[in-house]
Amino acid sequence: MEKVEIKDLIDSGVHFGHLTRKWNPNMSNFIYSEKNGIHIINLYKTTAKLQEACEALKKIASTGRKILFVATKKQAKDIVSDLMKGINMPFITERWPGGMLTNFVTIRKAVKKMASIDRMKKDGTFETLSKKERLQVERNRAKLEKNLGSISDMTRLPGAIFIVDVKRENIAVKESNKLKIPIFAMVDTNSDPRDIDFPIPSNDDASKAIKKILTIVVEAIKEGLELRQNEKDAAANSELKDSTNTSEIKPETSKPDENIDSKNEDK
Repeated sequence: MEKVEIKDLIDSGVHFGHLTRKWNPNMSNFIYSEKNGIHIINLYKTTAKLQEACEALKKIASTGRKILFVATKKQAKDIVSDLMKGINMPFITERWPGGMLTNFVTIRKAVKKMASIDRMKKDGTFETLSKKERLQVERNRAKLEKNLGSISDMTRLPGAIFIVDVKRENIAVKESNKLKIPIFAMVDTNSDPRDIDFPIPSNDDASKAIKKILTIVVEAIKEGLELRQNEKDAAANSELKDSTNTSEIKPETSKPDENIDSKNEDK
């Protein structure tokens, strides 16, 4: 992971917190000062926490576990959906489905239903339905796609969850804590960091700040994914080498019987 520069964080507005009257006292350790009624986040602590989080995310990604990203606020939606394309991680940018984690079995059923509709379209079953039924199925499919499309490949609970704005996504925080799923999050001065395993003190409202933090996080995850791929390639090459060596071993050829040769010479 590249070194995080304080200047880059300042340029992105990561240091701007909320109005001082809206602060959460539990964020006091991460606040540097106040200016014009706004709390200023200590970016040295942001850098340390960000590097700590990135190392942990890199390790999780290298194991093959999925990291679920949650960002339903307007200024973060597009940023998250765009960045996730490069690492193929699940994400939630619409309303958090209640029981998304604690009732994962039900969520998986909804995802399977979406896949079932897709199969109907492929095998021609969809065309046998009446116009009214097709319209109803299409609406149902669109609704499922909007809410669950980005997690359709998530076959089991994620190895971790990354949240933008823990105050807004409080239900996601509660469900993750209940299941002991590690939580990584951008935590602003109006939020409580105590329920977050890896809090990253930062401005979680400005799109520029959100993009900066997430870009650094995604790069760390990419490193973890590359590490996993390299290990897979090395294992595959090792197996191929072993199988090649085995096939090259020739069976011993039997030597002619010396006694028979000597008898033939006597004759």
